[in-house]
Amino acid sequence: MGGREDTVPPVRARLRDLGHSVGELPPGPRNALVDVPGVRVGHRTLVEGDDVRTGVTAVLPHGGNVYAEKVLGACHVINGYGKAAGLTQLEELGTVESPILLTSTVSVGPVWEGGLRHLLECNPWAARDRDTLNVIVGECYDGWLSDARGLHVRSEHALEAIGAAREDEVSEGAVGAGTGTGCFGYKAGVGTSSRLIEGGQVLGCFVVANYGARHELPLLTGHPAPDGGDDLPQGGSIMILLGTDAPLSERQLRRLAARAALGLGRAGSVGANASGEYAIAFSTAHRVPHRLGDGYAEFRFLRDDARATRQLFRAAVEATQEAVLNSLCVAEETGGRDGHVLPAFPHELL
Repeated sequence: MGGREDTVPPVRARLRDLGHSVGELPPGPRNALVDVPGVRVGHRTLVEGDDVRTGVTAVLPHGGNVYAEKVLGACHVINGYGKAAGLTQLEELGTVESPILLTSTVSVGPVWEGGLRHLLECNPWAARDRDTLNVIVGECYDGWLSDARGLHVRSEHALEAIGAAREDEVSEGAVGAGTGTGCFGYKAGVGTSSRLIEGGQVLGCFVVANYGARHELPLLTGHPAPDGGDDLPQGGSIMILLGTDAPLSERQLRRLAARAALGLGRAGSVGANASGEYAIAFSTAHRVPHRLGDGYAEFRFLRDDARATRQLFRAAVEATQEAVLNSLCVAEETGGRDGHVLPAFPHELL
C-alpha cells in the first residue's frame, strides 16, 4: 500500500528459504540447535538509544538442574584469542554443569556472576564444602556497534536469558549475544542449523558469528566484495556450540568439536590473529550425577568407526557452515555507536 516497489526493503530469510542449501545430510524439523530433544535457548537483547547493541544468550543442555545432572562435553580452541570462562575444567573433567552463556567480550564477568547465582539458587548445598561450580561463558566483541566501555550487561541479564530459555527458540540475527556482531563487514549475529543422522538422532549447531573482513568475502561466496572490500578494524570471534542426542564420550565430543573448524573454514574464516574461535560440543544422551555414587552406571557410546559417528562428523561441518550463513541471511542492517552501521548481507551474493 503506497510507495514505489523499488523502495520496499528486501525480506530477510534463512538460507534454505532463499532456495539454497549446504551439504548432503537432511536438516531437522526446525533446522536449529533446539532440534536436539530437551535443549533450550534463551536471549536477553539490550538495545538502548544509539549506543547499546549487546546482550546475553543462554543454552541449556536440558530443562533440569544441569549442575546436579551434568552432561558430557568438550571444547576445541581453534584460535585462542578470547576471554572465555570455564573451559579448563570442561577440558579436564569432560562435563558441562551450567548453562552455556554467551555475551560481549567485556561482559564475561557479570554474565559469569549471573550464571553462578543461578546455580547457587538451584543448589543450596553447593559452595559449602568441596562443591565448587564451573560456569561456562563464551564471548564475541560487539564494540563496533555497541558502547562496550559502558558495561551495560549486568548479572541480572544473564539470569533473564536463562529464564527465557525455550525448546522452540529459533531466533537468528541481531538477538542476544549476536545483537552487535557482524561478519565480513555485514550484520550477522546468531545463527543455527541442524542435521539428522542414522537412527533418528540429531546434531544441532548454534553460532554467534563475528569475524572476517570485507576483502575476505570471496572466501565465503566465491564472488568479489561488491564495494571493493573496505575493512573494519581487525578482530572478531565466533562461538560455536554443537549439541547432539547421540551417545558420545567426552573424547568423541572433543573430536566432534574439532570438525566445527572445517565448517568454519568453509564459511570463510582464516582464524585471524585477533579473532577467537571456540567450539563447545555436548551430548544429552547421558546424565552424570554430581556425586558419582548417586545412581552412576557405565555409559555406552557409539563406536568410533560406526556409520553414525562418521555422519556426526559430517553434520558438524555442514551445520556450522549453514549456521553462519543463516546468521548473515537473516540479520537486518543495524546502526550503533558513533554512527557506525553494519549493512544487511546482500542475498544476491549467494
